[in-house]
Amino acid sequence: MAEVPVDAVGKRVSCGGERATVRYFGPVPPTAGLWLGVEWDSPDRGKHDGSHEGVQYFTCRHPTGGSFVRPAKVSFGVDYLTAVRQAYKIDSEEVLSEEISISRKKLKWGNIKERGFESLPSVLLSRSDVSGSGADGQIRTTTPNVEWLDLSGTLLSCWEDVATISQQLDRLEGLQLSYNRLRLPPDPSALRHAFSALRVLVLNGCQLTWPQILECAPMWPQLEDLCVEENNITELQRPEGLLQSLKSLSLSSNPLVQDSVLSLSALPRLEQLNLSKTGLSVIQFEDAAPGSHTAMYAALKNLNLDHNNITEWFVVNELAKLPSLVRLSCRGNKLVSGDGNPKTANQMLIAKLGQLVVLNGCEIHADDRRGAELDYIKMFGEEWLKAGGRSQPSPHFFCEHPRYQALISKYGAPEEGELKKPEPFALKNQLLKITFVFPDDANRKPLEKKLPASMVVQKVKGLLYRLLKVPAADLRLTYTSPKMVGTEFEIDSDLKTLQFYSIEDGDQVLVRWS
Repeated sequence: MAEVPVDAVGKRVSCGGERATVRYFGPVPPTAGLWLGVEWDSPDRGKHDGSHEGVQYFTCRHPTGGSFVRPAKVSFGVDYLTAVRQAYKIDSEEVLSEEISISRKKLKWGNIKERGFESLPSVLLSRSDVSGSGADGQIRTTTPNVEWLDLSGTLLSCWEDVATISQQLDRLEGLQLSYNRLRLPPDPSALRHAFSALRVLVLNGCQLTWPQILECAPMWPQLEDLCVEENNITELQRPEGLLQSLKSLSLSSNPLVQDSVLSLSALPRLEQLNLSKTGLSVIQFEDAAPGSHTAMYAALKNLNLDHNNITEWFVVNELAKLPSLVRLSCRGNKLVSGDGNPKTANQMLIAKLGQLVVLNGCEIHADDRRGAELDYIKMFGEEWLKAGGRSQPSPHFFCEHPRYQALISKYGAPEEGELKKPEPFALKNQLLKITFVFPDDANRKPLEKKLPASMVVQKVKGLLYRLLKVPAADLRLTYTSPKMVGTEFEIDSDLKTLQFYSIEDGDQVLVRWS
């Protein structure tokens, strides 16, 4: 039988390539011998809830998350240095040349000349069986220069185990602990010394709640970048006196209670916030009137709201209240302009957010901003005139268009003939002149066609099938625009229209096939 630790319950184990936590060790009558009752990280791997023949031996979060396994079939892991030797086999050339990515930061370590563990600036032990530190002091003498450490998906079972490793790495700045199940320490402040230099911490997929993160926060006195994606975070409490050095926070893929998002304004140095895939539909700063700045999130420069449920333009007006916001990502929401064109919606975002420098990853050039703001003036000019125009637009109009009057002062009022009517374009005006090119077939000449903007990609492929005799399923389409030279955009859905992809008159569609 494999050696079972005296304190086996609560330990992490590996069995058949899967991770689990020991919840019980002992007999399970009427069978002979001893068993380990484990709760699997993946409940699909289990069979029951910790009971057998009416007896509850342990409990699980999931009704099928538990199993009984023989001790001989599990591994309780190895110490840190054993895992390092297994991973790098005393030849550090590979790790010294590879690109390290932690919390979206990429580093290249190519200027290290020495060989051996002592020169390693990073140690990557993701999905290894590390379960502890090993002999006292050995880590400090063997890998003293580690600045970045990846221990994601290991067999570490508690924060004390992590601390026994990190406290021996005096230069440690970045720590990746995703997909672990770490018991919280009884006194987090007592472990503060072990993470005193830590700047970046990644805890994705650790089944943590926000109160648990705040409970652990005293351990990380200098933390600047915290990534806690794919956890059990719902309601956000104010981090009073905690995480005060934090500059970047990612809460992506957590089902947030949206009314609690304002609690994060208690982070005075927060510059970057990722709230993508959190189910948000509304953000409101009630301390500030339309057109003025909120006192909240004073330092926030970069905000990611991708793939949420934002449908109302007043939310964008609220974002305009953020005094330092210069970068916004808002893809995958349903902010729709009057003409239904995604490009027009982007222009409205640019016009409404006067300080924005980057939208959806693309830099906003001066010409882009000027064009967007002028179009915005024309688009809502008739509504502005009806609301009172130059004299004094109605409060309702001002609430819906807080920047409009400033844009009038910047560019002047629109002439009657310039006003855009919110009427759908006639079909003849929606015809796009598109040039099809065939980069993998040098002998085939470019083909020019006029197609309606409302045509779905599936029908475009049908047209190409008739011309090329290549099955539509084998065709792969991308497009380029003279406005974005050198950038190739994927056309990846057969059910979307050309208009959906913002394909315009004069664009070029590249046709490839397998």
